[in-house]
Amino acid sequence: MTRSNYLFTSESVSEGHPDKVCDRISDEVVDAYLGALPEARVACETLATTNRVVIAGETRGPDSITKETIADLARKAIRDIGYEQDGFHHAKVDVEVLLHPQSANIAQGVDANANKDEGAGDQGIMFGYATDETPELMPAPIYYAHKILRDLTDARKARLGDAVHLGPDAKSQVTVKYENGRPVGITQLVLSTQHIKEDLTSEEVKAIVKPFILKTLPAGWVTEETVWHVNPTGKFVIGGPDGDCGLTGRKIIVDTYGGAAPHGGGAFSGKDPTKVDRSAAYAARYLAKNVVAAGLASRAAIQLSYAIGVAKPLSIYVDLYGTGKVDEDKLEKVLFELVDLSPRAIRTRLGLNKPIYARTAAYGHFGRAPEADGGFSWERTDLVDELKKAF
Repeated sequence: MTRSNYLFTSESVSEGHPDKVCDRISDEVVDAYLGALPEARVACETLATTNRVVIAGETRGPDSITKETIADLARKAIRDIGYEQDGFHHAKVDVEVLLHPQSANIAQGVDANANKDEGAGDQGIMFGYATDETPELMPAPIYYAHKILRDLTDARKARLGDAVHLGPDAKSQVTVKYENGRPVGITQLVLSTQHIKEDLTSEEVKAIVKPFILKTLPAGWVTEETVWHVNPTGKFVIGGPDGDCGLTGRKIIVDTYGGAAPHGGGAFSGKDPTKVDRSAAYAARYLAKNVVAAGLASRAAIQLSYAIGVAKPLSIYVDLYGTGKVDEDKLEKVLFELVDLSPRAIRTRLGLNKPIYARTAAYGHFGRAPEADGGFSWERTDLVDELKKAF
């Protein structure tokens, strides 16, 4: 039986976190290739440490994208994030590019009958999830953990008040109290944020961030009983890759549902959309969100599975957590008939062969508004009417 009263915690990290710097650079590479050739292939990994970035992986695309092009993209991303400290500076960082052509053995499975039955780029399982506890149909803990950091980043970049003293690197953690299965408040709030002004104490940093955080969270969710932990270890001046080595793909729970739903284990950033780790996870979210938006359930998790070189998913599984108004077996059949879940069809339906990925690298791939140029297309709810008709 599902518990009704409990605490649940999720964390987020800012765009200046070392791993997120790497995710951003890897996705800038994906965007560069897709912008030049929609059918380009990219599998890009980035490592960042003190004034050094290493970019490695496999690509297939136009020769116009050179190592110098990619190094320049990395520096521009670092500058946009806001790193100008001695140990990690966009103008001083040494960028090494070690990309090489994609394996022909991988390509042959993906490219077979490319116009008809293109196979998945790899085997794997992918999950999508949605819940009606926020208007964005996201779990409240991860949604607000993201929003705290995004709002603080916006304030830092806009140089609003004392937010000018904050640095790019930050982590948040939110513990949400649930009563009768609904989020009602926050019991614990953790924020560790880099600060440029060296002599700031934890209490002074708290005084800077608290007004922004209170404005971010729903009214009444923070009370006198809420426990704040702001920079609990004290000074946090050395941040980003200078303080901690970063790697692409290490924040898979931050990128998805904050631990509130199952995860297939695959990372997203640095991968073009032929990789079902990315595109099928987006498709699964698309399906789950539409199920909840259609009122068929309050919560929905959907699993898809694939084999390399095989076009159709091997299975589709739906779990409505006892909140469903429809039969889960029937819903699985309806979804399978309603939406072609082969890799090419997913990319076509969601318009994924576009340079729309750098923006996903921080603050979550889900719970964001669909954008006019096709960004976050998997957040659309255009299946609602068809789902309602099916039942």
